[in-house]
Amino acid sequence: MTSPPPGPGSVPPPGCPAHQAVGGSAGGGLPALYGPGFAADPDSVYAELRPRGPAHWVELAPGVPAIVVTDYDAALEVLRSSRFSKDARRWTALAQGLIPLDNEVVPMMGFRPSLLFADGDRHLRLRRTIDDALARVDSYRVRSFVQRSAARLIDEFGPVGSADLVSQYARRIPALVFTQLFGCSDEQTERMATACLQMIAAEPEVAQRGSEDLARCLADLVADKRRSPGADVTTWLLHHPLRLTDEEMLHQLVVLIGAGVVPQTAWISSAIMLLLTDDRFAGDLSGGSLTVSDALNEVLWERSPMANFCFHYAITEYDLRDDSGAGLVIPPGVPVLISHEAANNQVAREIDADRRTANHAHLAFGAGPHVCPAQSISEIVSDVAIETLLDMLPDLQLAVPASELTWRHGPFHRSLTALPVTFPALSAPVSGPDSGPVLASDSAPVPDSAPTVSDPTSGGQPWNAPFPTSTSSIPPAETSTARRPDSAPRDRRRRWSSPAAWLRGR
Repeated sequence: MTSPPPGPGSVPPPGCPAHQAVGGSAGGGLPALYGPGFAADPDSVYAELRPRGPAHWVELAPGVPAIVVTDYDAALEVLRSSRFSKDARRWTALAQGLIPLDNEVVPMMGFRPSLLFADGDRHLRLRRTIDDALARVDSYRVRSFVQRSAARLIDEFGPVGSADLVSQYARRIPALVFTQLFGCSDEQTERMATACLQMIAAEPEVAQRGSEDLARCLADLVADKRRSPGADVTTWLLHHPLRLTDEEMLHQLVVLIGAGVVPQTAWISSAIMLLLTDDRFAGDLSGGSLTVSDALNEVLWERSPMANFCFHYAITEYDLRDDSGAGLVIPPGVPVLISHEAANNQVAREIDADRRTANHAHLAFGAGPHVCPAQSISEIVSDVAIETLLDMLPDLQLAVPASELTWRHGPFHRSLTALPVTFPALSAPVSGPDSGPVLASDSAPVPDSAPTVSDPTSGGQPWNAPFPTSTSSIPPAETSTARRPDSAPRDRRRRWSSPAAWLRGR
């Protein structure tokens, strides 16, 4: 058992196990989940922490202590327990001014009036609006958005014969797709996609400018949809019978686009790297090779895009222990992170690699009431984006040795900084003349048999927003497993089938 660390700037108590240095420690104090050393090899930090128990005091940024849970079962316990809150206003050090508001981790951790920071009935209300809106999304239309957006981006760098697949592809695809799902106009799509890219920039001023512009874009979008409703996520949220306020609308959309862009970027780029560097993914499907969907699932197990996230706050003092009896008393008011990467890797080592590709019990999408509501859509976006890229550029190969690839600094994301590749330059566009952004308002007609969602607070009147011709259901909140996306290929040869050593450019 360990005692809590002192406040920022204090001297740790001598001999306190929570303050003994491990790999990646900041100045010999708390283990640091940031900096170049942690970014290059986070597994060594988790490996040194794990034998000490299920949870550990760490530092997320200079002067920002927190507790990270690295044990799989303990992570599930925190994610599912009603004795933990998501309300960031419980963060004592921030509320007392011990951590400045301009600290680099505050934008990710600070309170906002969205479902991400809500508990109980308020969370259920906000979550229902998201679930109902996303359940109306047509998976075939999502595939179309991804394919057309992918073709458009490939046309930009295809004639050059080289690209950085992070900045020029993986980072742009999700923003283009999600803004189309929101029903943005062409001009709004470009503005919002640019704002999303700025938000995840390394320079704080650029990130702040992107955040402010995104808020303006979303406010304009909501105003437009009030005047001209369409068959899109924004309209469905606006006309939901639970009647979101303008502030709630804005923050619901911020959560959706934030969760849809940054983790998706990491997921797509990490899976492409795996496909180009691992012998198991070479060859054709008939020869027994693993697929794009398998690569995506493996990334969720071994390089979870949100490596450390899902902040919780103990409502009262909580004694968290593992099966061995080791544990940590978690005081209220301290951020408790779930290390998806550490917890997943703990279980992944116990599962045979061949069986792991079909196992979706990882925690990459969270678990409990706050499990990701958009995982089905995210799977389709990632799978189709990679399949389209590899079909259009079958001779893709890394431009540098895999050992030279680097990862973003910081505690939250496990994301490549760049993924340089080369390929034979394209002599003709891969997209057709009408392959610009496809607007979600171009939805299919509403079938006569379309279901309705009733508002229990208004006499059971139906929610009259239009439905696409088909819908994809969202997993129930209590499940933490993912489904194989509709786009997973199973019966065709990959055009990019090549010996793995050649793909690596050795």
